[in-house]
Amino acid sequence: MKNKKLTFLLIHPEISRTKYNFVGVIENECLELEYISSVLKERDYNVYIYDGQVEKIDVKTKIKKINPDVVYVCGRTRQENFMLEYCEEAKKFNKDILTIIGGLHAQLSYERMYKDYVDYILTTFDIFKILDMVDYNINKKKIKLETIDGICYKKDGEWIKNESKPFDINKLPLPDRTYFYEHPSNYRYLELEHSAWVRTAYCCPYRCKFCHRNKMNCGKYVYRDIEDVVNEIAEIKTDNIYIVDDDFLFNKERLKKFISLIKNKKINKKYICYGRSDFIAQNEALMGELKEIGLYYVLVGLEAINDDNLNSYNKKSNVNNNVKSINICNKLGINIMGMFIVDLDFGTKDFKELYKWIKKHNLKHVAISIFTPEFGIETYDMYKDKLITDNPSHWDYLHVVAKPTKMSVKRYYLNYYLLLIKLFLKAKKEGVYDFIDYGDYIKSFIANIFKTKRSNDDE
Repeated sequence: MKNKKLTFLLIHPEISRTKYNFVGVIENECLELEYISSVLKERDYNVYIYDGQVEKIDVKTKIKKINPDVVYVCGRTRQENFMLEYCEEAKKFNKDILTIIGGLHAQLSYERMYKDYVDYILTTFDIFKILDMVDYNINKKKIKLETIDGICYKKDGEWIKNESKPFDINKLPLPDRTYFYEHPSNYRYLELEHSAWVRTAYCCPYRCKFCHRNKMNCGKYVYRDIEDVVNEIAEIKTDNIYIVDDDFLFNKERLKKFISLIKNKKINKKYICYGRSDFIAQNEALMGELKEIGLYYVLVGLEAINDDNLNSYNKKSNVNNNVKSINICNKLGINIMGMFIVDLDFGTKDFKELYKWIKKHNLKHVAISIFTPEFGIETYDMYKDKLITDNPSHWDYLHVVAKPTKMSVKRYYLNYYLLLIKLFLKAKKEGVYDFIDYGDYIKSFIANIFKTKRSNDDE
């Protein structure tokens, strides 16, 4: 049977419907949807992308406008409510629309998507499985659902999950960046405007306890041929490249080849990537070479300012590496974004000491996350009896989701916001992020302090 000319609506939800987010400061390209778009267009299907970060109309209006045959939604934990809402809206508009949920959150928390208005859940990075679902449901090809690995589906009113298998990232096509180019004023990382996402690997080779990324792709780390990566970068029509691997600074020989290829092809762009402090501390010369080819931001999970916390996180690094990595990046002129976790056992002194440490070590770019036990990993089981909310939109690292041990929730928030305000004032004084309206963010932090509901143990 010849494939029907189907219409797909691929959706990436908005981050939140409050001002308590960093949209407009950090906006992520919808890379997963662009990969899927390439796969679908190979079959000559009609494909539309909707990104809630940038669109001016709501999803309901978009569904009515294009009347899709298939709606695919992907997102992270904090976007779960929106993903489910969009599938429900699609079914309300037309019960025959095929609804599919995929993405990072779905891989580990698929059971949370078991709803009547959801037809399939994709629990693998193998986006080609979407074609199998469409062939079975719409093109009526003779396919047995039980043979399609990496999906959840309904049979006789019960949900069934097929085994997921690791996916070879080298099988991906080049992403269809049409939507990205149609929005030249969006997709930025701080001052680096119109930053394109490039992925060179799936999963993380490390096993930090707090992170769910090392569980992705069935826990198997796979990486692309670095020459293919450089060829892709050369063709992207933007000057800023965000390499979104969970850790790009991993294989020294691969990085050396990356540097050589970028130089040989005379590619002149700025790069953002993730890396570990121990790698940076042990590879100053290599970091210098990366700086020469355009490394602008390196995002480093420093996490803590004492070794006890780092050991409890299974970080396999130490504070000495943290300090050395900051010094190396400052010396080379690489912007290091130090990412920290404020733990649930923090007291007022711990918040103050963190600020002093950041100031002492001349760390200009900082991101502070509240410890959040992620769904689907061991830390969630450890903290499930201490949770104070079950709202997935609060799993954004900006909300307290489990009870602190040394102070009330309200007092914890007070200390957290005071830390953020001090860091914002420090950044403003140092001329960092000049494009940000600091006053607006500080006002929102202060407002959130007073909006925080008093918990039962507040005194």
